[in-house]
Amino acid sequence: MGKTIIRVPATSANMGPGIDSIGAALHLYLTVIIEEKTEQWRVNHALGTSIPRDENNLMVQTALKVNPKLQPHQLTVMSDIPVSRGLGSSTSAVIAGIKIANELGEMDLTIPDQLNWAVKLGGELDNVAPALMGQAAVATVNDGVADAIKLPLPDLQALVFIPGQKLLAQKSRKALPKQVSFDTAVHASSVANVLVAALLKKDWELATKLIERDEFHEQARSQLVPELNQIRDAAHELGIVGTYLSGAGPTVVTFGTSAQLTLLRTKLTNADLPGSLRILELDQDGATVLTDA
Repeated sequence: MGKTIIRVPATSANMGPGIDSIGAALHLYLTVIIEEKTEQWRVNHALGTSIPRDENNLMVQTALKVNPKLQPHQLTVMSDIPVSRGLGSSTSAVIAGIKIANELGEMDLTIPDQLNWAVKLGGELDNVAPALMGQAAVATVNDGVADAIKLPLPDLQALVFIPGQKLLAQKSRKALPKQVSFDTAVHASSVANVLVAALLKKDWELATKLIERDEFHEQARSQLVPELNQIRDAAHELGIVGTYLSGAGPTVVTFGTSAQLTLLRTKLTNADLPGSLRILELDQDGATVLTDA
């Protein structure tokens, strides 16, 4: 019997000023192998005791919400996406669940269909869109319907600083201001608008400057992630622009060429930051499904 392999990339949300709207896909993956039919759902993984191995697993729960008539299968799961670090680990599970339902239920869901299911089931828009589409994506929801556009990214890589400590979303949300002034909101929105235009025009020099101009959340959250400004300052000393806080944190992402990021990683390694530094390719394709006949 053939196996179906689902692969979903990690994502970096809140790309610069695009809070809850713009995200990018990275070369870290959740991989799910759909195996034989079983009497009950079985989820084989080595991801820790806190993640269920039965029908209570988030992927299975998601799949059954999309299609309650699915017959149980055995799933084997592998992931190199860190949990609760601002890299879309829960979103990847939601997307995998939708893909499982689509495959086993032969539903023929389009990418817009899958996007709307993901948002309906609680996926974060700026994680969901790039996870499905690859590269970067800008998205919004109007009247309960999600719309997303893929944004081209140049041939760059990302230096990802992943702290050893988790940052719980609830704590990160509490750090946000309850309100911002009208003038600030207008200006911050204009920065995000021009960022999207710059990406569509492939004006990366302008885009990298705007990525660092968020006025919605980074300043409030930087107290929880002091490494953000430390990494940005080190990057600027090397002439590298394009550092931002990934999602709600605590991961920090810097875009650049392989040569630039290798220099930056060496500089930051000497600074002895409390976490790991990884240079990653950008994912080009988004979530993929391969059937091995």
